[in-house]
Amino acid sequence: MTIDQQKLDTLVGRLIGEISAGYGGVMVGLGDRLGLYKAMAGAGPVSSQEVARRSGCAERYVREWLNSQVAGGYIDYHAASRTYELTPEQATVLADELSPVFLPHAWQIVASMWADEAKTLAAFRTGEGVSWGEHDERLFCGIAAFYRNAYSASLVKDWLPMLSGVTDKLEKGATVADIGCGHGHSTVLLAKAFPESRFWGFDTHEGSIEIARRVALAAGVEDRVSFEIEKADSYARRGYDLVCFFDCLHDMGRPVEAVRYAANAMADDGTLMLIEPFAGDRVEENINPIGRLYYAGSTTMCCAHAISEKGTHVLGAQAGPGQLEAILTSAGLGTVRRAGETPFNLIIEARR
Repeated sequence: MTIDQQKLDTLVGRLIGEISAGYGGVMVGLGDRLGLYKAMAGAGPVSSQEVARRSGCAERYVREWLNSQVAGGYIDYHAASRTYELTPEQATVLADELSPVFLPHAWQIVASMWADEAKTLAAFRTGEGVSWGEHDERLFCGIAAFYRNAYSASLVKDWLPMLSGVTDKLEKGATVADIGCGHGHSTVLLAKAFPESRFWGFDTHEGSIEIARRVALAAGVEDRVSFEIEKADSYARRGYDLVCFFDCLHDMGRPVEAVRYAANAMADDGTLMLIEPFAGDRVEENINPIGRLYYAGSTTMCCAHAISEKGTHVLGAQAGPGQLEAILTSAGLGTVRRAGETPFNLIIEARR
């Protein structure tokens, strides 16, 4: 076997970059939890002593952390004054928790994947599944925070208007089911935007439902939102005007049954809204950083949960529009339309 030295050097360099990024993720998590980024936001150039004072942390640790951030390109360094600066762009990504591109919480998902390594190794060797509730707690918080901001930026303003007549119904007063609601951020966003409508969130994970109820209470929408522990094929049928699956159908072992149940739970003129990770139908269409991210998460979470349900499908997070549309039509929905897409999501509308 002949080794191409240039190819070898390129691959090693890429892996070193990946290892560096992994270390960097730990630093981002520390900066977020310790309030270091927030201490710098809007402050202009500041010394390590000032960052330490503002955050209530020890200066020597802060100085080393700051240097790691400079080396990673997350913070600017001014050599003449030996000061550090978080630019407005950097603050949008690292300090503003309401920003649609706020990303530190995503590293909690990575931390949970490492914490669950033994379960994943066992799953690979046995072919058994790992259900959602078996994962490290950081997964639930990381997923909820990661999607919350994306939904806040796009759900009401961009995605709902892509669906035929749905916004008008919600403004007048409609009934809505959010299947696999998790911490309830999507349900609460809808409830805040459409006070005349009534919302139900369903999830099998008890801990998530408890948090969802607190989220609704904090948002002041508990009078029109209910969260219940239910499976995707057992919740109360109320003639829903809108049934939503937000980034969860591909996790289900029986997606056709879940969609068929939803179709029967909808009003005659109801709409099913399916939000799924963006993907092409073929592997070669997904060779990019987002595809890599989704395939990796799918390996340890999405496929693992679907397998644990011992059902009919293991779609994975990169199922692609072809498979998703086939699921919807197999479940008896007569009209299926790809309403829109973003670099991260597919938006699909379906009706009877």
